[in-house]
Amino acid sequence: MEAHVYPNEHKIHEEMNQPRLPWTPSPTLEAIKQKAKSEGLWNLFLPESQYGAGLTNLEYAPLCEIMGRSFFAPEVFNCSAPDTGNMEVLVRYGSAEQKQRWLVPLLNGEIRSGFAMTEPDTASSDATNISTLIKRDGDSYVINGKKWWTSGAGDPRCKLLIVMGKTDTSAPTHQQQSMIVVPMDTPGVKVQRFLPVYGYNDAPHGHMEIHYENVRVPASNILLGEGRGFEIAQGRLGPGRIHHCMRTIGMAERCLELMVARVTSRTAFGKLLAQQGSILQDIALSRTEIEQSRLLTLKAAHMMDTVGNKAARDYIAMIKVVAPSMALRVIDRAVQAHGAAGVSEDFILARAWANIRTLRIADGPDEVHLRTIGQLELKKKGKARL
Repeated sequence: MEAHVYPNEHKIHEEMNQPRLPWTPSPTLEAIKQKAKSEGLWNLFLPESQYGAGLTNLEYAPLCEIMGRSFFAPEVFNCSAPDTGNMEVLVRYGSAEQKQRWLVPLLNGEIRSGFAMTEPDTASSDATNISTLIKRDGDSYVINGKKWWTSGAGDPRCKLLIVMGKTDTSAPTHQQQSMIVVPMDTPGVKVQRFLPVYGYNDAPHGHMEIHYENVRVPASNILLGEGRGFEIAQGRLGPGRIHHCMRTIGMAERCLELMVARVTSRTAFGKLLAQQGSILQDIALSRTEIEQSRLLTLKAAHMMDTVGNKAARDYIAMIKVVAPSMALRVIDRAVQAHGAAGVSEDFILARAWANIRTLRIADGPDEVHLRTIGQLELKKKGKARL
């Protein structure tokens, strides 16, 4: 990170945001990726899998936190979303053929991928609302529907999408959904527009609205079987959520460092900013909240390793609520300490805030996780589910 990532952040940002080539990968980032790969710093996630580095969730946590200190670092080590989640899906639920065709090149960093779940016309925080249809037709499935916020689909290296839709609308509520692999170049896959986040296009990664119009793919592309989509989603989103939280803590830590550097180097009214008003309190609160979030994240990771993702779902939900809100508070204090510079592109603070604000919605909004936590707490006490 110190030798290759931080010194090249500005250059990578410029390469990714060239006015005429905004959706082109950064040559500098690609070179750093090859260096990381050659040194074995690659695919550090994937616990309990022959494909990963052999690390548990607890062991991976501090490494993921370090990656989270930079917008570009997760990709350097082939540990960036949504590829990590999609690779986990293929490792756990993919057929031998699917693994060979899609998992291997993803693990090698040769291609990228997207995950299509959220829809513009339904309240997708309740996955049972999803209306995209995946209908069997002979030895194929035909897909029709609209998806948006398909992150990663703007990248020219994105070669596959994992799409969630309904294969049987008459089945029990949680057995209607399925997941299927859709090659990006399949006829009928139509990228309608990119969706900026508070003005940031996140190129070349991007977040896209995609329409599926009579998209036909082989029946062998279905994952695990019809009606297993909800099951796959729960298995996929658990690790994804805690990875987001680990990275979020890393970014909060970096923003706190920026705040400390700023207030100990700037003078106003004859004194350092650190000697003014409530600055010390802001620093102290930030440190306390970061440590609290880190400990809860490590507890969740430990629970995932020892009792499994399903049994740890209350801790995963807790940290998914706690970490983004904590980081937003820390970043806001850092912005305030930087004054006008804090909302400019001269520092990472504005983009960090925009990026992390999405995490109170992505992979399930706070309200859904709080509902889960509350229901599980009632269950522990032997109370009826509300």
